[in-house]
Amino acid sequence: MTTSHDRAVLNQILNPLMPTSDSGMGEVHLESDKVDHPGYTLSSQLEREAVRLAESMNVTDAIEKFTEAIQVCPLNPSAYNNRAQAYRLQNSPEKALEDLNESLRLAGPKTKTACQAYVQRASIYRLQGDDEKARADFAAAAELGSSFAKMQMVALNPYAAMCNKMLAEVFEKAKTGDN
Repeated sequence: MTTSHDRAVLNQILNPLMPTSDSGMGEVHLESDKVDHPGYTLSSQLEREAVRLAESMNVTDAIEKFTEAIQVCPLNPSAYNNRAQAYRLQNSPEKALEDLNESLRLAGPKTKTACQAYVQRASIYRLQGDDEKARADFAAAAELGSSFAKMQMVALNPYAAMCNKMLAEVFEKAKTGDN
């Protein structure tokens, strides 16, 4: 007979992405960007306009608007992060990487922008076939609470995937009584 603790441990092994109430890890509380610059408010407004343009697939105009937001407040990490997303939509990964690096340089270590930038940069690295850099950035984003990054970490670990599959098969056979 298994205890509830045993079932919780097995569930965590078989379903590593599912949250648990007794994981021993506190919830990650990310900070908002704190930018002390006179142009920050206007930059944020321009950034929102640029996001609307990007959402309507007007990517070129969105990039121009993000650039304007950056010119108004070059210390706004979110504007770099969002322009990087637009560059990705435009299939310009090198420009996106430049902006993501700048966003991470400007963002605080435990901010929403940093988490998003790590995920974006990792995704680019993954598409470029650089799984080591992707793994490092997904790990950083996972530490900041990104569930997507956690899923990608599992996907990048072939041994964990193989082990989880084998354990699932063993437990399924045990449930059905097959040997």
